[in-house]
Amino acid sequence: MEVKSKDLFPAIFSRHAAAYQQRLDEIMARGEARGRLRAIELLDVRPGMHVLDMACGPGTLTRPLAAAVAPGGEVVGVDLAPGMIELARSAGIRGARFEVMDIERLDFPDASFDAATCGHGLQFAGDLTRALSEAHRVLRAGSRFAASVPLTGGRQRPWMVLEEVVDRWLPPAPVATDQPATRSVIGDASAFREALLHAGFERADVELVEEKVVWKSADQLVARCMSWWDLASRVDGLAPERRQAFMDDAIASVRRENPGRIETFGRNHVAIAVA
Repeated sequence: MEVKSKDLFPAIFSRHAAAYQQRLDEIMARGEARGRLRAIELLDVRPGMHVLDMACGPGTLTRPLAAAVAPGGEVVGVDLAPGMIELARSAGIRGARFEVMDIERLDFPDASFDAATCGHGLQFAGDLTRALSEAHRVLRAGSRFAASVPLTGGRQRPWMVLEEVVDRWLPPAPVATDQPATRSVIGDASAFREALLHAGFERADVELVEEKVVWKSADQLVARCMSWWDLASRVDGLAPERRQAFMDDAIASVRRENPGRIETFGRNHVAIAVA
């Protein structure tokens, strides 16, 4: 099935917002989300600043940013998935507010923010150029934009085993036809930097950040991965008993090679740009 990004991702992320939050909260708390944490570090926010969190999800980055800009500052989180915004609002994060909004069409005046970030969201933009241009437009001159994007994890054994089970049980994942161009750019550090400069930023750099995630067991790995968009989109239509049978097969298959703790490794491109 071929669809556009905006017709695919917001609905999936809304349906799985709580599971997504649980997984992200765990890896953030353990300091394993090094790409996202590096973006926060590069942003270098201070008390009193007005910060935009693009594709904010359930407020994963909003919370530490809001703490950093207090007192007197504010973080505005925007996301196109209503379920994510509902969850973020329910968290009651002091110094933050949230709006359902398209990062390619930000409903803010020019030069509204002192800093902006996007943690693992740009890869879902159908029009990357427009999303980056909008980030530049709403920033004041000299302000920073920092973003992290995940790269392909390579052929790691736990994922290969899981993919074999997925292929046995599930239909192909839906394809967002406007995704290949975006992912080609963010996957190439030089092209990503050029895209930022083309969007109007005065300076830009992209660095590679590697990270390791530790899973307590095959059970935890499979349970948490069920909220990843490409897997979530394929299990949503399963009857409950078939969904459980798929999970049981996946857990048993991964556990045969990994009976205890599992380590997986990822890579991210982290961009820093100055408006």
